[in-house]
Amino acid sequence: MRDTVEPYVTEDGRTIGGVVMELKNITLRFGGVVAIKDISFDIREGEIRAIIGPNGAGKSSMLNVISGFYTPTEGEVWFEGKPRPKMRPYQVAQQGIARTFQNIALFAGMSTLDNIMTGRITRMKSGLFSQALWMGKAEREETEHRAAVEKIIDFLEIQHIRKTPVGRLPYGLQKRVELGRALAAEPRLLLLDEPMAGMNVEEKEDMSRFILDVNDEFGTTIVLIEHDMGVVMDLSDRVVVMDYGKKIGDGPPAEVRNNKEVIDAYLGVSHD
Repeated sequence: MRDTVEPYVTEDGRTIGGVVMELKNITLRFGGVVAIKDISFDIREGEIRAIIGPNGAGKSSMLNVISGFYTPTEGEVWFEGKPRPKMRPYQVAQQGIARTFQNIALFAGMSTLDNIMTGRITRMKSGLFSQALWMGKAEREETEHRAAVEKIIDFLEIQHIRKTPVGRLPYGLQKRVELGRALAAEPRLLLLDEPMAGMNVEEKEDMSRFILDVNDEFGTTIVLIEHDMGVVMDLSDRVVVMDYGKKIGDGPPAEVRNNKEVIDAYLGVSHD
């Protein structure tokens, strides 16, 4: 087993921790279609790890493997130095892994505050009966959870929409609310599936700042799928590149940027 403790120094001199998760020879098939083919890489404590590639490369499938939504056909997912057994997504969430989605998955009729509160579910201990009566332990617990959510609302600078139904919000703010819901679970590992898709320049700048702040202030390890290469190169400590389900690059942003196979994949250069 690879050393999970030894720190790693990034190309900009920042020290990140040991290996939190290791994907070992992951293959994922859907019938005769191979979405991921024999890919291995690791994720280190405190880093921003990007997964990039052209459309159809298998990036979201890989994120679904990491989040436990898909079980690999072959290979193993190791978490905190141990092989992870087949788990349901809620069990993975209980391990401290949270995510956002490529397509916004919020409750449109609920307020910003209530949407973010749903992210606290895995941390709630009181039973359904006591929650329904809202007394004793359940009352104290909800007060504590609401206080935690209010801190996230302040952190993301969305106090002005805390009571607004999210279905009325512009796209960029909905994306920010979805990030808030994921943060409410206090994840150790945060998975972001194209968090800036469809955003204008100003919205991308805001989201980039919040991602960096989450990583810096909370120490949260982040795995990021993103098509904007400027954003990827600015935010990431290390980058995995996929193409047609295969890994064609893995390393610091500068190394990946100069990888001929990566350049060819993005430019659509054919090979003899």
